[in-house]
Amino acid sequence: MTSASTRRILLASLIGTSVEFYDFYIYATAAALVFGPLFFPAQDPAVRLLASYASFGLAFFARPLGAAVFGHFGDRLGRKSTLVASLMLMGGSTVAIAFLPTYAQIGWVAPSLLCLLRFGQGLGLGGEWGGASLLAVENAPKGQENRWGMFPPLGAPVGFIAANGFFLLLGATLTDQQFRDWGWRVPFLASAVLVLLGLWVRLKLTETPAFREAAAHDALPKVPIAELFRLHLRATVAGTVGVVACFALFYLTTAFALSYGTTALGHGRQAFLGLELGAILFLAAGVIVSCTLADRFGATAMLRWGFVGCVASGLLMGTMLGSASLWVVFAWLALSLFAMGFAYGPLGGWLPSLFDAGVRYTGVSITFNLGGILGGALAPIAAQALAARGGLGLVGAYLVAAGVLSLGGLALLKRR
Repeated sequence: MTSASTRRILLASLIGTSVEFYDFYIYATAAALVFGPLFFPAQDPAVRLLASYASFGLAFFARPLGAAVFGHFGDRLGRKSTLVASLMLMGGSTVAIAFLPTYAQIGWVAPSLLCLLRFGQGLGLGGEWGGASLLAVENAPKGQENRWGMFPPLGAPVGFIAANGFFLLLGATLTDQQFRDWGWRVPFLASAVLVLLGLWVRLKLTETPAFREAAAHDALPKVPIAELFRLHLRATVAGTVGVVACFALFYLTTAFALSYGTTALGHGRQAFLGLELGAILFLAAGVIVSCTLADRFGATAMLRWGFVGCVASGLLMGTMLGSASLWVVFAWLALSLFAMGFAYGPLGGWLPSLFDAGVRYTGVSITFNLGGILGGALAPIAAQALAARGGLGLVGAYLVAAGVLSLGGLALLKRR
């Protein structure tokens, strides 16, 4: 493999997930800041915010359907064409949100269209992460699977920095009224540039060696999802719960923390966005360190450290996130996101290792996205309700439970 083709493969696996996370972050940030009053009017601000978070969670329930659909074609027709299709659906839905009228303009049709496009986002996302991981891992030299597999997870901090940096810039240049009237639309519109770049890179790819070998040996099942649940059920369950901790960590340290910090705790929006922008660098560091060590000590060992870190983050949440000091808040965000790097980065190499090539696209996509429902879709909604009922201590208990559940997934595989 030439150095040019290596760079193209790694860039293609990175840029797709960067677009994915950019799209999700701008939606999560907009849901926390403006979608409530613009699309879900209600007398109680807490009700508006819960409705906005519910629309955010909708994509997570679309993702397993997208995982089944794109996984089927990824395992039957190949990784390349499926990745192109998922990127187009995901990016097109995001750009369309920029042009939506609000509830004040067209009534109930506005939140309905927003939810429809959010569902489209989730459908496309369902096939994105798994395919990008296979693109990297199935092309990796032997013994370097985890280092190559870290590029899709690195799309998380790249997309987050792009998204939150955009909102930080808008907040510095626009008034609150301008941001609410039209400024929030600009990041959604800008997604078109990233999507076009991703398509340009992916259209130049060739099929992965693992898929070509499986096709040559007629090892491609006609119904991959049926084969997955028939022969790989334990691995599917273990992979699903193994993903929960990283999703819970991420969405509680970003979407929930931003909303809670700027409302209940009274921190300024710009200041808190700046904190999260700095803390996300610790996520990137965690991904790089854990994936580098995973090729030497194994992905399972690194994931275990990440899940233990999730438990520690939950135990410290009430004291540190609830602090009046922004430095203490930053320390909790940095610690939690570094732990997430260990709970998330090795998934790029670990999940593909659980499945045969003929069902691998389906298996990785299904496990990653079902885990996303348990750890991601429910996290901001549950956290908002728990915080209102019992404060940050109860939200921290949610993180502890997520870490313990993911540790259980590793134990389940150990007994295989």
